[in-house]
Amino acid sequence: MSQSNNADSSPPPLAGRASIIDDLAEIYDEARERQDVRVVTLVGPSGVGKSRISSEATLALRRRPGRGPRIFKSSGKDYSRSYATFGRLLRSRFGLVPGTPPDEAQELIRTQVAKVLDDRKVGDVCYFLSQLIDVPFPDSPMTRAVGESPGQVRLLRRAVIRNFFDTDASNSPTCLVFEDLHLADADSLALIGYLIENLTAPILILCTTTPELGNSHPDWFDYGGKRHRRMDVRGVDPEAAAAIMRSLLSPCEGGAPERLVRVGVELGNGNPGLLERIVRVFHDSGVLEEVVALAETPSWKVHYDKLEGVQLPVTVEEAAAARISSLTTSERQLLQNGSAMGDVFSVGGLLALHRMTGGAPEFWSSDESDNQSRLILESLDALVTRGFVEDVVGTSADGERQFQFRSKIERDQLSELTTIVQSVQHHEALADWLANITSGAADEEVCARLAHHLEQSGAHEKAGIAYLDAGDHARASYALAKATEYYAQGLKLVGSGEGRRRLEALHNYGDVLLAGGRTVEALDAFREMLDIAYRCDLKAKGGAAHNRIGRLRRDTGALPQAGPHFEAALRLFEEVGDERGVASCHDDVGKLLWLQGENMEALGRLNIALEMRKELGDQRSVALSWHNIGLVWTDHGRPTEALSALQTALQMRREIDDAPGVAQTLAALGQLAQGQNQMTEALRLFQEAYDVAQELGEQNRLAVVLTSLGETHHRLGDAAEAITLLTLAEEMCDEFGDRLHLAEAKRGLAAAYLMQGELKKARVLIKGAVDILGSIRSKSHLAVALRTLGEITAAGAWGDAHQPRAIQYFSRSVALCKEMGNDTEVARTYTAFSKYLLTSAEHQADPKLQEQARQMTTLAEQIFERSRIPSDSAGQNPIVKLGV
Repeated sequence: MSQSNNADSSPPPLAGRASIIDDLAEIYDEARERQDVRVVTLVGPSGVGKSRISSEATLALRRRPGRGPRIFKSSGKDYSRSYATFGRLLRSRFGLVPGTPPDEAQELIRTQVAKVLDDRKVGDVCYFLSQLIDVPFPDSPMTRAVGESPGQVRLLRRAVIRNFFDTDASNSPTCLVFEDLHLADADSLALIGYLIENLTAPILILCTTTPELGNSHPDWFDYGGKRHRRMDVRGVDPEAAAAIMRSLLSPCEGGAPERLVRVGVELGNGNPGLLERIVRVFHDSGVLEEVVALAETPSWKVHYDKLEGVQLPVTVEEAAAARISSLTTSERQLLQNGSAMGDVFSVGGLLALHRMTGGAPEFWSSDESDNQSRLILESLDALVTRGFVEDVVGTSADGERQFQFRSKIERDQLSELTTIVQSVQHHEALADWLANITSGAADEEVCARLAHHLEQSGAHEKAGIAYLDAGDHARASYALAKATEYYAQGLKLVGSGEGRRRLEALHNYGDVLLAGGRTVEALDAFREMLDIAYRCDLKAKGGAAHNRIGRLRRDTGALPQAGPHFEAALRLFEEVGDERGVASCHDDVGKLLWLQGENMEALGRLNIALEMRKELGDQRSVALSWHNIGLVWTDHGRPTEALSALQTALQMRREIDDAPGVAQTLAALGQLAQGQNQMTEALRLFQEAYDVAQELGEQNRLAVVLTSLGETHHRLGDAAEAITLLTLAEEMCDEFGDRLHLAEAKRGLAAAYLMQGELKKARVLIKGAVDILGSIRSKSHLAVALRTLGEITAAGAWGDAHQPRAIQYFSRSVALCKEMGNDTEVARTYTAFSKYLLTSAEHQADPKLQEQARQMTTLAEQIFERSRIPSDSAGQNPIVKLGV
C-alpha cells in the first residue's frame, strides 16, 4: 500500500470556532483602541485545535486593510536550552533564519533596534537581546557594571526587552504568539509573565497551552489582571465534527462516505485532532488506499471490507497506539532511535545508533556512509509524509537535518517500547557521538543533551560534570531558573573526587539561588563550599564562602551572625594577598557596622575599602563605596558630608550606566532631603528612584522606595496615601522575606494609623516592627521604631495604665541614638519625648519632668540649628534605609 501526504495535504475546515475567532478580533481591537496590552490564553487538551484557532485568527487579523498587526510567533517545545521559547520569538521579530552568518545577524539586529529606539543605547539593547538568540555583541560600560550580578542583569534585560517591545508596538501594533506554553522553559515563562504584567503598548499576546500549565504554574492566569483572559477550547459539536470529517474524506471516490463520517463523529468526541488521527488510521490499516501515489489531485479508494478488522481509537492515546502498530519494523526502530535522542533528533545521531551493534568494515567507504544516510533520510521523509515527524528549521551540532515528532504522545509510546537494556545502549552510543562531534566547543544545549545521555547510560559522574557545564552556560546568559536546575542535578550526580569542580559549582549555585530568593538553599551551598575549601586548604575559596555567608546573613537581618564570617573572610583574603577580596570585606564590614549603629567604626572600614578600590581602578565598586559612606554620614547627622558623597556616587553610577545603582543612590538622596525637611525635593527624588526601579522591574527595591514615598506622604500629613503605599510595600517585603524593610514598612504604617487615630492597628503594627528589629539588632532602625512605639503608647493605644511606659521607650530610643552618635535622631526623639511630657495631664504636675521636657526642647532646637534642619521636622521619623 502506498502512502502519501494527501491525507494531510490541506487542513480541515475550522468548523465551530467562529465565535472564538471573533472574540480574539474584538480583544485585538480593544488593545489597539486603548493603546494597551491584552492577553489571551487558549486552554484545551491536545488535538482540540488551539494552534489552528491561533493560526486562523492571526491570519484574519493580518488581512485587515491598514489595521492588521505585525505577527511574531514562537513555540514552547523544549530544545534543552534556557530562554529557548523567547529566543525563537526574537528570531521571528528580527527575521533571523538558521545559518545566517554572525556578522550579518549582528547588522540586521542593530539596524532594526536603531530604527525602533532612535539610536538610544542601541549597543546595550543589542547586547541583552543577543544573549537569548546566540548572536554575540560586545559589552558596554553599563553591561560591564552589572555583569557580575546575575540578579541585576536579569532585571536589566527584562526592562530592556519590555521597553523594546513597548516602543516597537507604539509605532505599529503587534501580536506575539506563544504556542505550547506547557512545554516552555521556566526562564521564558518568567519573562513572558513579566511582560504580561508590565507591557503598556497596543500588543496582543496570544498563548496556547494544555491544562498542565495551570497545574505547574497556578498563578499564570493572574498575570495581567483584567487584561488577561482565559479561553477554554472544547470539542466541537456533532454537526461541526461531521463537517470536518467530510472535508478530511473528500478525496474519496464518490465523495466522503457517510459510514466513515459517522464512525469519526461517534469516536472523535468532537476533538479535531482525533478526527484527523482516525482518518490516518483508515489509511494505515488499508481502509483508504491511494489510487495514484502522490497524485496532484488525490483520489482514495474505500475498502469497507477492511473496516471490521480495524481497532479504531476512542482516545488520542489509542489513536497514537494504532498509528504506531501500522509501522514496519524498520520504521518503528528508526523512530524509537529518534525518541532516544529527545524532542529533536538528527540524521547523524540516528546513523550512530544504526552502527552501534556492529564494528567498522574492513575498508571504510564514503559511498557506503552516504548510502546509509540516504536510506535514513528517505525513511524520515516518508514518515514526514505520513505525519509522524516534521522537519525542524536549522541544522544540528553535526550540521545534519533535524526532525521532531509531531505528537508527543506518539514519541512517549515509542520510548516505552524500548527495553531498559536497549535504552542504556542507545544513550551510551549517543553520548559518545555527541561528545566527539562537538570537540569541546559545546554550548548549553549540547552540554545538557550530553548530560542527559550520560545520566541515562549510568555514567553519573560524567553526567554531573556535563550538567555543571550546562549550568555555567545558563548562568553566563543569566537564565537563573535553568542554571539552578542544571547545578542541582549536576551536584547530585558528581562525585567527591571532582572536588575543585564541585567547589566552583557550589559558589555559582549559591549565587543563582540567592538571586532567585532561595536563601536557605543558598546558605547550604555556601556552607558546603566552605567545607570543601577547608578540607583542601583553599584559603581564597574559603574566604569567598565566608564572605557569601556573611552577606546572606546581613541582608536577611541576622546581623550578629554576619560579622564573624566577614572577619574570617578578611583574614583568609589577606593571607593569600587577594586585594579585591580584602577591599570587599572592609566594605561589607562597614555596612554591617552601619546597620548596627556603629557609625564612626563603619566610616573607618568604608574609607579603607574606598582607597583600595581606587587603587584597583574598579569604578563600580568605588561608586558603591561613596554611596555607603553617604548613608553613614546621613545617619550620623552630617548632611553636608552625606550630600557630597552621595552626589559623587550618583555621578559615577550614571557615567557607567549602572541603573540599579542610580535607583539606589537617588533613594538615598531622597532620605537626606527628607531628613532636612525638604519634602518637595524628597518626593521628586523618590519618584525618580521609583521610576528607574520600575523600569528595571526590580521588585525588592520598588518595595523599599514605596516605603520611602509612604513615609514622605505621612510627613506631609496625607495619612490615607501613606497607608496605601506602605501597605503595598509591606506585602511586597513580606513576600520577598526582607525582614529589615518589612519592619520599616510596619513602623511607617503604624505612624500613619496613629495620625488617623486608629490606635489598635497602630499598636499591632508597631509591636510587629519592634519584634523584628529586636531580633535583627539593628540599632539605627530600632531607635526610630522605639520612638514611634513611645508616641503610640503615649496616645493610649494600650490604655491609660500603660502610658507611663512611653517614657521608657523614649529613653531607650535616646540612648541608642546617642550610642550611635546620631545627634539628629537624638533631637527628633527629644522633640517627641518633650511633647508627650508637656501635654500629658499625668506629668504636667511634675515640675522635675516639666523642666526636663523644656531642656530637651532647647537641646533639640540647638541640634537642628547646628545641622540647619528646619525645626518643623522635629519629631518626624526618617525613612527606611536603602542600600544594604
